[in-house]
Parts: sequence; structure tokens; C-alpha cells
Amino acid sequence: MLSRDEEGVFVPPCEAPLSRVIRILVKKDSFMSAYKVTPSLRVMLLDDHEVMRRGLELLLKQEHLLDVIGSFTTSRELFAALREKTADVLIVDYSLGPTEVDGLNLIRALRVRFPNEKVLVMSAHYNAATVALAMKAGARGFIGKGQNQKELMMAIRAVAAGRVYLSKEMSRELASQPTELSEHTGESALVNDAKLSPREREVLRCYLDGMSVTEIATKFSRSITTISAQKTAAYRKLGIRNDSQLFKIRHQLERS
Repeated sequence: MLSRDEEGVFVPPCEAPLSRVIRILVKKDSFMSAYKVTPSLRVMLLDDHEVMRRGLELLLKQEHLLDVIGSFTTSRELFAALREKTADVLIVDYSLGPTEVDGLNLIRALRVRFPNEKVLVMSAHYNAATVALAMKAGARGFIGKGQNQKELMMAIRAVAAGRVYLSKEMSRELASQPTELSEHTGESALVNDAKLSPREREVLRCYLDGMSVTEIATKFSRSITTISAQKTAAYRKLGIRNDSQLFKIRHQLERS
């Protein structure tokens, strides 16, 4: 389209006044800037199960404005990568292989070595005891592997924004958990009088770390039957019947 100069003479587009060209460029830049939304979230993954990790990676790559910048099998690989670059969210499995660090110590190590990184735990061990311990250790969120893609994305975005994420159901369950036993028993007296064997304490600590009986058996090269028997014996000595009651005395068990 032709334009006129100050004397009313038609001027080809290439010879339009500089001021008009500048205005057009400014408008174009403003238009493009409107579409320059928040930069993509950078995510790193840690899971020793390759099928799970690759599947999660493919799932996240379908999401808009989200980049998977690292996918690792071991904590050592993750730590090495974090020394080179940062992420907005670290999605880590709570229970890695038997030769790996346990979930609690992994979270604590990340908090100490890389205090600016935000940890979102993803685990099949999705129970109040495990979640409470992970959050206390420094995780910013926790999501079960059985939850759906929408919940996962909500968790990632919440943690990246600096918020804590737990599902409504888990938040209610944690809120309903008592922190102490009754005044008549007292958790300190209960644990000290129980006379747990070193192996029974070992089994309970691993169980509170989110490990299954099978995983504990693999870790210590014992049979599943032996681990189950040690867990049952420990429960009997503590005077408890279920995992919820174990959760109540977890802090004393960690100190003992």
C-alpha cells in the first residue's frame, strides 16, 4: 500500500518516512513480546527404573513450556549434572536400588549441596508416614506414581513457583495423624522398653524410608519371610498393630 509524504506525493513502501517504519517495528515488537510467555520450566529426573523414567520423560515432553534437561539412573549422575547446570524442579524417586542412598538421605544431601534446587518426590510408596518424612527432610512436594498426568503437572508447577504441593487427600490424611501417643504410654518409654533388636530397628527404619518388605529383603540379602517376621516382632514389642501407629512414634525411633 502506498503512503503520501508531507507534500502529498505517493511514496513506495520502501521509501516511507523513517518515523513510520520505526512505529511499525515497535508495534511488531510489542506484538511479539506479548507472546513471549514465561520461559520453559527445566526439569531433571532421577529414577533407577528405566521404563518408568523413559515413560515419564516422554510424558513431560508432550507438555507445553516444559523441558526435560536431564534424566538419570543414579544419584551420582544427578549430582554431577547439578554441578554444571540448574533445574527448576528435580523429580526424584524416593526408593532407588539397594546400592543407592535411601530416600531421606538423598533429599537431605540435595538440600545441603544444592540448597536452591526444589525437590518433588515421586514414589509408589505413597503413604502418610513416607510423605511426612520426605517433607520434613526438605522435599517441596510429593506425588504417588499412581496419580494422573494432570496432578503431576500441578505438582511440578506448584513446586517450581516455590509452593509446597500435596494432594488434598494426602494433606487431610497428614492433618489427621496424631503426633504423639497417649500420655499413659509415652513414645519415649514405649520405644526404650520395647527392647528391639538391632535388626528389628533396621527393618523399621527402612520401612519408614518408604521401602517395601521385598526391597528390604534385597537390601540386606535376607528372605522376605525373615524381614516380615522381624517387622511383626518389632510391632509386637512396641505394642502397635499397624503402619499408622508406627507413624506416631517415628521421631523417637529415628533418635533411638
